Amino acid sequence: MTKREWKGVIVAREDELIKQIKNGRRECLDELISLYYPAILRYCLWHMPDRESALDATQETFLKLVRFLDKYENRGTFRSFLYRIAANTCIDFKRRQTVTEPLSETMAETICSPENGYQAVEDRQLLAAALTHLDDTARELVLLRFGQELTLREISDIAELPLRTVQTRLRRAVKRLREVME
Repeated sequence: MTKREWKGVIVAREDELIKQIKNGRRECLDELISLYYPAILRYCLWHMPDRESALDATQETFLKLVRFLDKYENRGTFRSFLYRIAANTCIDFKRRQTVTEPLSETMAETICSPENGYQAVEDRQLLAAALTHLDDTARELVLLRFGQELTLREISDIAELPLRTVQTRLRRAVKRLREVME
């Protein structure tokens, strides 16, 4: 099964689950959350200063999802809707926090797993250091595109920017990252 076919299966399944949840079958919520929990946690790990904060932000994201699911209309993709909630939740958490750690320390501690080996850890630390040279918007676009593997259309929905603007800013950010990493 190709990646595109797999995404089609996921989208069809999430649409069915949302329909069931809206019809009162709350047990389908567990399956919907399990589809996205790892990806949302990974997203929050990139944005939060430590693992505990990322876990809290992930939990809050899904609590907000439950609260706002009745308002969800299938205008785009559910994934974009969920990432928008996660983005706003991380912003809210950052506003409430007073002390933050540098991004590179956070990534080394929380994202890299031991089985990836030393080179992977080093590569991630270099990337984290390079990402600090980007402004917040550019960093967010890079993380959504390459860290979360979202489509440009989904990123456009999440960032609430026109598609062409996302393309242009992402191209500039990648160019800047290349310059910094060289």
